[in-house]
Amino acid sequence: MSLVPADLGDSPDLGRIVLAHANRGVRLQLVLRGGLVVFLAGTLAWVPPNSPIAPACWAILGCYAAWTVALIVVARSVGPATVDRMWLTLFVDLAVVAALVLLTGLAAQQSWTADTLGYALFVIPVLACTQLRPLVCFGVVAPTVVVFLLSAWATDDANAQPWSSIAMSTLAMALLSAGAVRLSAIQRSRVRTIGRLARDRSALLLELIGLEQRERRSLSEQLHDGALQYVLAARHDLAELHHGPDPELLARVEHALAETSTLLRTTVSELHPAVLERLGLARALRDLARATEARGGFPTEARIAAWPDALHTDVDDLLFAAARELLTNVVKHAGASSARVTLERDGDDAVLTVADDGRGIAAEAREKSLAGGHIGLASTELRVVAAGGTFRAGPGPRGGTVVWIGVPLTVRPVAVGAR
Repeated sequence: MSLVPADLGDSPDLGRIVLAHANRGVRLQLVLRGGLVVFLAGTLAWVPPNSPIAPACWAILGCYAAWTVALIVVARSVGPATVDRMWLTLFVDLAVVAALVLLTGLAAQQSWTADTLGYALFVIPVLACTQLRPLVCFGVVAPTVVVFLLSAWATDDANAQPWSSIAMSTLAMALLSAGAVRLSAIQRSRVRTIGRLARDRSALLLELIGLEQRERRSLSEQLHDGALQYVLAARHDLAELHHGPDPELLARVEHALAETSTLLRTTVSELHPAVLERLGLARALRDLARATEARGGFPTEARIAAWPDALHTDVDDLLFAAARELLTNVVKHAGASSARVTLERDGDDAVLTVADDGRGIAAEAREKSLAGGHIGLASTELRVVAAGGTFRAGPGPRGGTVVWIGVPLTVRPVAVGAR
């Protein structure tokens, strides 16, 4: 039974996280186990059992104490394999305490030894919940509850404990045991979440290493195959004009320069749209919606009425980049027949929503896309979270996908003369 959740695969980062968590659990177990030895020894010394069984009880406790010391020695040089099998020690703890409780309880005439030793059983669920294995925890605490009930029944004649008290004590043990199993599951879920974040972080870092180089190459190819070709053609036509005026050459030069201007303006706009700085986020999103409609061939609605046109904030760039990435994904992957981008202000937060009626995207598909090197959506989520915002993606009420982004905003003044 592996420590690593099976749905996270083989990840070095996850392995280190799980091992560190498991080592902390092992150290806590050893501390509690040492305290348990002290408690058992104190009980046998101060609330001694009947003389015939006392040597057997001390012999069991002596073996248990020696075994605990051996575990402490091993834990100093513990390795992944040892940690992975440490859960087996929980059954030894249960067996030792159960043996002492039942041995003193069944042999008791007028003795409180078994009753006092029974309190040691409450430590067992705490030991078990340090594991990342809810099933193992349940496998330990379930017999613990049974042993607790049997020990109370075995000492009932000697201690005259009413059944109502036995029932309520057993219920308390059952509740503690249920809480231990749940806590173990919560710990496993927490490690699973941390593992996913670590794996995504590693994938993003590896991808971002080459991102700048790819962007430069893409920009270089875009300029070389577009604007530069028109400039070279215009230069060639201008050279021909030295031999005399030619209306056709002049028309070609004018066309080449016009196309060059358009291509350069488009490239610069993609890098940082001037309209975003001059006229604000609302206008930039309306232009983005029109561009998406033209490129995707489907109606794209921009609901920006709740956002003042003149409002400028420190998260304008973040929200625009997020909207552009999300609408690009809609065009490329969603197979949608319509899309909608909504921007509004909710108190001190900016809320951006991008929705489509396409095929949707499941969480598994997002994981597969990220593993394939498509980091756009994941990097958008990370930037939003890094800005103190919230990112949620899920199915829409009528199909498709809805992405909701909420970011705390800071309004910044517009420079005098800005238009």
